[in-house]
Amino acid sequence: FKLALVTFAAVPVLAVLVAIFRAKARDAFRRTRLIIARINAYLQENLSGMPVVQAFVREDHNAARFREINAEYRDAYFDAIRYDALLYSLVEMIGSVAVAAIVWYGGGRIVQGALTFGVLVAFIEYIQKFFIPIRDLSAKYTVMQSAMASAERVFSLLDTEPAPGARSEEAPVSPMLREAIRFEHLSFAYRDEEWVLEDVSLTIRRGERVALVGATGSGKSTLIRLLTRLYELDDGAHRGRITIDGVDIREMDPKALRRLFAVVLQDAHLFRGTLAWNVTLGDASISREVVEAVARRVHLDQVVARRGEGLEMPVEERGSNLSAGERQLVAFARALCRDPEVLVLDEATASVDSETEALVQDAVEEVLQGRTAIVIAHRLSTIENADRVVVLHHGRVVEEGTHQQLLARGGHYARLYELQYAAAA
Repeated sequence: FKLALVTFAAVPVLAVLVAIFRAKARDAFRRTRLIIARINAYLQENLSGMPVVQAFVREDHNAARFREINAEYRDAYFDAIRYDALLYSLVEMIGSVAVAAIVWYGGGRIVQGALTFGVLVAFIEYIQKFFIPIRDLSAKYTVMQSAMASAERVFSLLDTEPAPGARSEEAPVSPMLREAIRFEHLSFAYRDEEWVLEDVSLTIRRGERVALVGATGSGKSTLIRLLTRLYELDDGAHRGRITIDGVDIREMDPKALRRLFAVVLQDAHLFRGTLAWNVTLGDASISREVVEAVARRVHLDQVVARRGEGLEMPVEERGSNLSAGERQLVAFARALCRDPEVLVLDEATASVDSETEALVQDAVEEVLQGRTAIVIAHRLSTIENADRVVVLHHGRVVEEGTHQQLLARGGHYARLYELQYAAAA
């Protein structure tokens, strides 16, 4: 048993070494995973933006930046490999030291006549077998640490709290706009006390066309994202509430709430597939006849006829084989297919090319007919027919009225209007 005690004296040393190297190796592999994510993001960004890179002759600069990130990955990975090699070498050394200690101690016992030579040889063989699984584990240890570093990133994603649903079991399953949308003394900040919206009170009645105007950063898009719960009020500092027909939107199921709206953004996002699929987004309940009728209403049929490929024409990633105006027509068709109660246009005509501008303007009028509409626009000429114009400035409502009323007041809206027409002239 004394020989066994000499052998087991190496176990605490091994345990301490493993604990130290586990933390070091995990940190190194964690760094490699983070840098790999940066490499992938950088590659994707540069490949998708290759025309810009080439146009501004930034190939050498961007390649040098990639080599820098790649060097960071190499250094982090070398650190991990060093810990692996060092741990394996130390395990081998401790095993050899343990054998040497047994030979030294056992040899002394043989000289004293307390131990036979055969027992010592047998015990040394057992020690070798004792250290074999420890060596194997140390050889696989870095693989396990690499897997654990990857698993941490996966588990952190899985542990993300899901978006909040309805607060009340009695919340309406299918909200329908019967009266009005109300923003009641609404204030919101992404960071504490850095208010993006301040004390906004606004009522949008059923069937009304309301335009939101203001400088960039005045809070227009934030207002829409809060209304559709793409941003949650509870995600930031807030005061006040948003209601639909008197019901707080936080008490509604988010999916049911969003079915009430169709949002057309400035940059319409199209998916790889066909034109028809991008209009329906794979909704099998929308018939082919409906898609064709909607395409005619927003003049998408003219695009199809010009290209001669029909609604089954292929669409590349992000709609790269379509012009900006053509992508917007697809977005308007998508909104009409949804037949929403409330239509939201967020700078929907801002990036339209001149070739399809007239088609897009006709499409806008078509989709707005008979609907409650919220129109965000920098180009004030596009909202002259709105029932009401709401002017936001630094997150506050500073003016409200019709286009003509606001021009007559000579206030903030009138100055914006004059500046735009002066710039156009």
